[in-house]
Formats: sequence, structure tokens, C-alpha cells
Amino acid sequence: MPLFGYTLGEAERFFNFMEKEKDNKWWVAGVRMFGEISVWIVVPIVLALFIGKYLDNKYDSAPWLFLGCTALAFIISIFGIWKILSKYLKEIEKEILEKKKNNKDGKSSDTK
Repeated sequence: MPLFGYTLGEAERFFNFMEKEKDNKWWVAGVRMFGEISVWIVVPIVLALFIGKYLDNKYDSAPWLFLGCTALAFIISIFGIWKILSKYLKEIEKEILEKKKNNKDGKSSDTK
């Protein structure tokens, strides 16, 4: 029986493939970063749209509370994205420094 366009066997093969690919992590960081940033964009803005619309209807202040909530959501999104990107930049800098240190010690950075 198809589930989201896939049969159970296809879905099982996909998850088995993902489990095997767990050791090959070159793409995992990108997908994780994409997911975290997407959440920081979507959740505050969608909540602000619903809350702003509700407050405008309740206090008959259209469109001011809606616009205010949306502006606040953009500020929250920017802060969240900045926080995530700062974390990843620190991780990348740490990896670069470790590779440089390993190269200076005469060790090869290729461990594939």
C-alpha cells in the first residue's frame, strides 16, 4: 500500500540506505542546518500571522497588530538564524584549526 507515494518496501529500503549512509556524513550537516534555519523562519512567522490576525479581529485594529506581530516575528527569525549560523561557524573554525594542527604534526588529514 503506498504511503506518500512510496510502497512499504521502498520506504524500508530508503531507511536502510540512510542507516548505512550515517557514516558518510558529508551531507548531514547541511541538511541539519537547513532544517534548523527553516524552523526559525517558518514557526515565528506563521505564529505571528495567526496571532496578529486574531488580535486585529479582537481589537478591530486591522492591520496594525498584524503588521507589528509580523515585524516582531522577522526580528525573532533573524536572531535565531544568527544564533545557528554563529554556532556552525565556530564548529567550522574549530575543524579548520584541528586540520592545520594535524598537518603541522606531520599527520595526514585524509582518513578516508
